[in-house]
Amino acid sequence: MTKPRILLAGLFHETHTFVDEITGLGEFTINRGGAVTARRGDGSTIDGFLEVAEAEGWEVVPVADFSALPSGTADHAVFELFWSELRAGLEAALADGGLDGIWLALHGAMVTTQSVDPEGELLARIRQVPGAETLPLFGVFDLHATFTAAMAKNANGLVAYRENPHTDANESAVRSAQLLARALREGVLPHMLARNAPIIWAPTGVGTADRPMRDLEALARQIEAENSEIWTVNVVAGYSFSDIPDAGVAFSVTTTGSDADAKAALDRLETLAIELRELGIPTEWDLDAALAEVKTLSGGPYVIVEPSDNIGGGAPGDCTPVLRGFLRHGITNAAVAIADAAAVRALEGAKPGDKRTLSIGGKGSRLDPGPVELEVSFVSRSDGAFTLEDRNSHLAAMQGIHYNMGPSAVVEANGIKILLSSRKTPPFDLGQLRSQGIIPEELSVIGVKAAVAHRRAYDKIAKGSYTVTTPGPCTSALKTLPYQRLRKPVFPIS
Repeated sequence: MTKPRILLAGLFHETHTFVDEITGLGEFTINRGGAVTARRGDGSTIDGFLEVAEAEGWEVVPVADFSALPSGTADHAVFELFWSELRAGLEAALADGGLDGIWLALHGAMVTTQSVDPEGELLARIRQVPGAETLPLFGVFDLHATFTAAMAKNANGLVAYRENPHTDANESAVRSAQLLARALREGVLPHMLARNAPIIWAPTGVGTADRPMRDLEALARQIEAENSEIWTVNVVAGYSFSDIPDAGVAFSVTTTGSDADAKAALDRLETLAIELRELGIPTEWDLDAALAEVKTLSGGPYVIVEPSDNIGGGAPGDCTPVLRGFLRHGITNAAVAIADAAAVRALEGAKPGDKRTLSIGGKGSRLDPGPVELEVSFVSRSDGAFTLEDRNSHLAAMQGIHYNMGPSAVVEANGIKILLSSRKTPPFDLGQLRSQGIIPEELSVIGVKAAVAHRRAYDKIAKGSYTVTTPGPCTSALKTLPYQRLRKPVFPIS
């Protein structure tokens, strides 16, 4: 019996259109051919697909996997390069033995210098390749995607993560690949319908342990249980830092049943989202008020969460308000990580105990007050490589279990340990600090540049947590962002 042949590829970028940078090819990690299948065991979404492929006995045809950390608008040339490689691999596979399906690892919130919907465009282009018009096309995507009509029209079953923090990314990929296996086994192809709700929520408002996302996910599971023809229901929290027409909350249904039933399900989800829309507006502390309270408390660690510099949302990871706050309030036995390659280079030749005056952070966002000039004591340096402690963390979903911060250094000033890295690193795993000799459980206060995804790592050690308002590109105050292309009306913008 001939093994089913499944083409495998991935395109992963969450694009922050309100930052100035253009994300070029050099920012992408690229795996091709056998290097894609070599990701088996790394905890990623591709690993989840490969797990199912092994169990099903599929012949995997790997093409390419392009992935970058969240950042500014992607150079369209990156997309075209990916497409040229995918098209070549697709055409070659179709000509040499044919294909039984396609599976894609996507993010879903990519924007390029020429396209507001590259994932939708990608899927449409695949369908235009002779022989691929009706191939089963499945995949996985991030809960913070921008889901579009083109994505629904040109795919049979795209599956979103259900958890935020994204502890289930690998599991969602498994679920998606199993749906592909079901389609092949049963000889039926589902189709997708989608709905964009008139709502946009900041990342801080869409933790799935909290309302409104908790309620929406519960309704999605209820709809799946009620109708066996509905294979999966996606609740897409959306990505608020993308100024494109379809940004925001969306829902999609994968079904072999009637469009009427699918639309009724979408109606129920949209109605509930509108009813609960105010619950998606987060409350945050004033930074000085939070630090003043923390200073009166004993023990720790207390976590100061800075969503405006959320690295996992595309911010530079070098904003300085929390560091300035620690210094201003005399906070000691504290730590904060700042991405600043120039500061790391300025420590070249330093030995433990050496004093240096550094210009720290404040270089990546025009909203930041600028670098902090500070005399520091050099502690240590490293190559920045570490292995994640948590295989199911948000960071593992993005990058796999091995991460490299680039050349890194630890310095100390006024009782504050500052981890300086050359590459911004989402604070989603305690191994980041521990690998540099900083023991998080022993600290009184930790500054964390995240929105929600840090919770899996830090909530289990934190004595308390304070989400604070600071200036930065990933602000929760969405009305302050200069949207130009977003559809109207969309709560709470218009």
